[in-house]
Amino acid sequence: MKIVAKNINIQNEVFTLTNQRALFWKKEKALILSDLHIGKTAHFRKNGIALSNQIFESDLKRLSVLIEYFQPEKIIVVGDLLHAGDNSDVDKFCEWKNQFSEIEFHLVEGNHDRISKKLEAKLCLNFKSTQLAIDDILLIHDFEKSNPKFQITGHIHPGILIPSKIKNIKLPCFALSENQLLLPAFSEFTGLDTKNLPKKGRFYIFTDAKIYEV
Repeated sequence: MKIVAKNINIQNEVFTLTNQRALFWKKEKALILSDLHIGKTAHFRKNGIALSNQIFESDLKRLSVLIEYFQPEKIIVVGDLLHAGDNSDVDKFCEWKNQFSEIEFHLVEGNHDRISKKLEAKLCLNFKSTQLAIDDILLIHDFEKSNPKFQITGHIHPGILIPSKIKNIKLPCFALSENQLLLPAFSEFTGLDTKNLPKKGRFYIFTDAKIYEV
């Protein structure tokens, strides 16, 4: 797996976009991502839809490579860490997480994060709240129009439609506007929203080999 990185400046801070659906904040030594939807494949299997474990395992493998590459001190998930409460995929995630006990794990809760006290203890989170403010930047799952701070958000699963004579292609992207950076869904097992994107923004589309700005 190849990591392609591109630095951008937000609020006089250096952020590094990657082609692996995550962002690194240099000053905070924080790896930031959104919408892992852990447990989604297990939830589908429980409801009679056969899906391979490899989908979820691939997400964890990419996250491991990002940790090795950036050596973060903390991981911040901007909502939807989980998909449908506790299940076998959550067990596998906790086992995976144990190998990185030195890294703080912060969760900004999303609409799917229905976490009981028992499950919160199982996840061993260092921080859990509906939002996280660091300096002049607010990390929150869904954009809050009434808040004047610059916001790093998730929730939308942004994507760009690339027209083609053979078949139109949808690619995930980062969407940067005047007061928001919208992150792509980290999990590859998510749909892409190409319509509800911030207006008048710049879009960073990524492939395995390159990050394109449009």
